[in-house]
Amino acid sequence: MIKRELYMNRIRPFIGTDLIKVMTGMRRCGKSVMLDLIKEELAESGVSSTQFVSINFEEIRYAHLQTAKALHDEIIKRAAKIQGKVYLFFDEIQEVADWEKCVNSLRVSLDCDVYLTGSNAKLLSGELATYLAGRYVEFVIYPFSFSEFLELYRPIAPDQSVQKAFQKYLLVGGMPYLANIRYEDAPSQQYLLDLFNSVQLKDIVKRNNIRDVDLLERVVSYVIANVGTTFSANSLSKFLKQERRAVAPETILNYLKYCADAYLFYQVKREDLQGKQILASNEKYYVADHGIREAVFGGNTRDINLILENVVFLELLRRGYKVNVGKTRDKEIDFVGEKEGEKLYLQVAYLLASDETIEREFGAFDSVRDNYPKYVVSLDEFDMSRNGVKHRNIRDFLLAEEWN
Repeated sequence: MIKRELYMNRIRPFIGTDLIKVMTGMRRCGKSVMLDLIKEELAESGVSSTQFVSINFEEIRYAHLQTAKALHDEIIKRAAKIQGKVYLFFDEIQEVADWEKCVNSLRVSLDCDVYLTGSNAKLLSGELATYLAGRYVEFVIYPFSFSEFLELYRPIAPDQSVQKAFQKYLLVGGMPYLANIRYEDAPSQQYLLDLFNSVQLKDIVKRNNIRDVDLLERVVSYVIANVGTTFSANSLSKFLKQERRAVAPETILNYLKYCADAYLFYQVKREDLQGKQILASNEKYYVADHGIREAVFGGNTRDINLILENVVFLELLRRGYKVNVGKTRDKEIDFVGEKEGEKLYLQVAYLLASDETIEREFGAFDSVRDNYPKYVVSLDEFDMSRNGVKHRNIRDFLLAEEWN
């Protein structure tokens, strides 16, 4: 179990407070481990484990607690036997009907510290969430970064260089469980395929009562194949029409929203950097874990440009950036990251192998007149920084604690 300090540093200030701590993210991305890390930290600070109440609602033995009333009554009963503050850990809380009512009531009636996990981005945006408005903090948990992956991969393959380890990461991705099967190719692929099917069935099809599963699968396959490429529902609608599947663009957009709610995809909007406005069409989508793409679709090595983009995009999210695609007149900047009023501009390339590529990647920033940092990241080993634009090797960039 690695410490995942990136997240613990954010969660730590809220431990012991009356705000509800909510960890969301894709199924199996390590949310349950975050609960274990928090318990570990509480135990080290002197809290007795007898004060912990932990329930994972995906376990069949807790099926009888999947209503607000049943869960509330059970917790009140257990809390009566506990001396001092009660620490509640609820895993996959979305399985409990009207869970917000229960949690809010417990918050009011008990001296408790509450930690929740859930696999749906809409966990806190429904009508019921008004019960908790202003009373929670949310942390999105992502699959392993390259740095976290290295921490677990190095003991398994101590003789491999960072370059080789990165090649492995580009194929298997960052789902935490893979370390348990030592990142072996066939078992890793099988696990990721099963995980993908589980997300598709439980978190997308069942949750949204999708009847036309075949259509959903086609939409998902299309997006997975085309991660990071400009996308419009109209063009996909036309593509499906050629395959004799008539479907309205609105249906496609709904399906994509369900996928984003399940953290399978992330939508990135385009921002007009001159007009300072978000453009309404042609977003891009990235997949939550590029290892899943390799298992489901294959071709990560062939589509290396797109995969490197996917990796950098998720690293920006991990580090707390809000991300858009930048549009300037006739050029596009891969990512514009914004955090705490600061900005960062990023171009991602495989290799700067020709003058034309160098001109295109560095030239993307020509009409951006501010003084925020501008980066081109690629797999090149030599520093090609120029005209105030910094060039970094992508591995070094991902492993750097600070970007400056």
